[in-house]
Amino acid sequence: MKGIRLLLLFFPVAVAAELLHWGDLIIFASAALAIIPIAGVLGEATEALAEKTGPQIGGLLNASLGNAAELIITVVAISAGKIALVKASIIGSILGNLLFVLGLSLLLGGLKHGTQKFDRSRVSIDATMVILAAIAISIPSLFNELIEPNFQRVETLSLTTAVVVLGIYVLSIIYALRQPQNNNAHGTSIEPSHAGPHWGTGRALLIMGVAVAGLAVMSEFLVGSLEAVTETFGLSEFFVGIILVPIIGNVAEHLVAVQVALKNQMDLSLSIALGSSLQIALFVAPLLVFISLFMGNPMTLEFNHPEILAMVAASIIAALVAIDGRSNWLEGAMLIAVYLILGIGFFFLPAMI
Repeated sequence: MKGIRLLLLFFPVAVAAELLHWGDLIIFASAALAIIPIAGVLGEATEALAEKTGPQIGGLLNASLGNAAELIITVVAISAGKIALVKASIIGSILGNLLFVLGLSLLLGGLKHGTQKFDRSRVSIDATMVILAAIAISIPSLFNELIEPNFQRVETLSLTTAVVVLGIYVLSIIYALRQPQNNNAHGTSIEPSHAGPHWGTGRALLIMGVAVAGLAVMSEFLVGSLEAVTETFGLSEFFVGIILVPIIGNVAEHLVAVQVALKNQMDLSLSIALGSSLQIALFVAPLLVFISLFMGNPMTLEFNHPEILAMVAASIIAALVAIDGRSNWLEGAMLIAVYLILGIGFFFLPAMI
């Protein structure tokens, strides 16, 4: 993480590029690079604050703010009216965690340690929730095709579905907080090797506030320069949203999942990968439905067929890999292969999708 913090040097570069009109390409690149360490610092501040509040409140903080960077970027995009970009980034974050991050963790961890084991009983809950998330997002999308063009009913379906999904997410947090903490299948302690820095509460809150403000500014620059970037490189806004934006916002967390897998702590690695995807699907996505409504740019839980297909496929294969309590490098390679195939398919989709 210390090496990533050097990317904070791009924050003043992005500000200067915006004020001095150096061009949208420079603004986009510098803002994207600056977001990576800021998101990492925000995650560390959240963990430091969680240490001071105890396991119950700390777990709630991590469950609520684990994807704060993604939430801020998408809120800025909603304010700019880029609803398609927001929906693509939601699916892209889920795919990235279930296929790329989990796959890379299994691949590198398996190459180093061979067959790795993890607590099947804990992971099975997350695996089931992943399937639930795919169902919860797919049903409104498929039903909306029959309800349209009655937008009022489409919006009502999305809002009620969002309420139910948020309810399930709250119940999952309550269940998790009532379970014994940091024990593996053999009853021994699992040391959270990615524990946050030992900052005081006041310092953690201050750093968290500064990080949120920095993310908001960089997100404005990123979204504002997006159109020029897509035209220059011949990329669709959909591809940028489903592949690039999730990577930019989640690099720090992705690295942590891989690092703990290399240390043979697969319970923690899978918890990060699966947990992050669940936060996006069951918390961030429905929350954005209500945020968009208040911002005057209503977003419904209606995703296109390629997005639904990709999400269902990713949830099924990730659940199958995680359900047996063992992993190896070949399973990781298979997950990455699925992600690459989907990425290539998304690249060739027409811009109007």
